Amino acid sequence: MSSPSPELDQLAAGAVDADDLRILARVAAVYTQLDPVPAGLVDRVSFGITLAALHGEIAELQRTNDLAGARAQEAPVGSQTVTFTSSDLTTMVTITPSGADRVRIDGWVDPGAGVQVELRLPEQTLQTGADSDGRFVFADVPRGFAQFVLRRPDPGGRQRAVITPSIEL
Repeated sequence: MSSPSPELDQLAAGAVDADDLRILARVAAVYTQLDPVPAGLVDRVSFGITLAALHGEIAELQRTNDLAGARAQEAPVGSQTVTFTSSDLTTMVTITPSGADRVRIDGWVDPGAGVQVELRLPEQTLQTGADSDGRFVFADVPRGFAQFVLRRPDPGGRQRAVITPSIEL
């Protein structure tokens, strides 16, 4: 198929010159003003790439909704429940505000026996184990992006990692 314009072919094959660079700089300025890179995007991507190096199974976010109180008339204001599933585990976490910039995380993993739970934050990593019923708690956590890494021993004696997508606490 031939090009409709030999002049365009010649221009396209040519080297980038000062006029091209000036035009590209103007286009970049327009995009920077009208559609800037979201704040924190680079940090979130870097955080996710670091966790991908764990070579674990990625859990799927199933649902997120307001907490339905099981014992109380109303759920605490701002509480949220998030469920993750993978081929081996189901994890549900309830995130409850405990201060202006802090939350409490109550979680359940099924099956829970022997599961080690890691909460990876940009500045730190917190660890705990699930009890025999699969329950775990992180009582005082700073708000921000987080991922859970769940490690369950497999029959061969190794620990298999299941990594959740990042969520904002």
